Amino acid sequence: MGTVTLGVSIAVPEPYGSLLQERRVGFGDPAAHGIPTHITLLPPTEADPALLPAIEAHLTEVARAGRPFPMRLSGTGTFRPVSPVVFIQVVEGAAACSWLQKRVRDESGPLVRELQFSYHPHVTVAHAISEEAMDCAYAELAEFEAAWTCASFALYEQGADGVWRKLHEYALGGGIGSVPAQGSPVDEPATAPFTS
Repeated sequence: MGTVTLGVSIAVPEPYGSLLQERRVGFGDPAAHGIPTHITLLPPTEADPALLPAIEAHLTEVARAGRPFPMRLSGTGTFRPVSPVVFIQVVEGAAACSWLQKRVRDESGPLVRELQFSYHPHVTVAHAISEEAMDCAYAELAEFEAAWTCASFALYEQGADGVWRKLHEYALGGGIGSVPAQGSPVDEPATAPFTS
């Protein structure tokens, strides 16, 4: 049956999520339509579909051990010239994100993997586009600010069409997530309730 491509991330809530996705589209990033605005906890990872029950059980345990935490985004940063990325900076909540991503990738669990770069929580707003467009993204979003209480993270699967879709949401501390994951243009209308 092959493999599935999975990712684990924290959704940036509305209205910020759609605003940043639209700006990413506007900067000319061709992948933007299929990527809900997020902070990565596990980058795209190939997995055997038979492992999904074990992966979901593992993520449930990771979430149960965590607690909701304040998240704040402010201003832009870039990984250039090492990587062609412009991002919104995580200025509060980075330590909690680091704690979560280590546990998601824990060597005792089903999602163990090495990272290409050291973990640095961020929200990508431009990736692998022209230098001029990345300069534009860096400048135009320099004053961007957003804050919320992060109460959950989610497991996503990338479809054959390149679109990332939520499979399941995990509430931190075993509670109820405070914000629904951002939908994508090919999903149900934004007014439809999200279900797990």
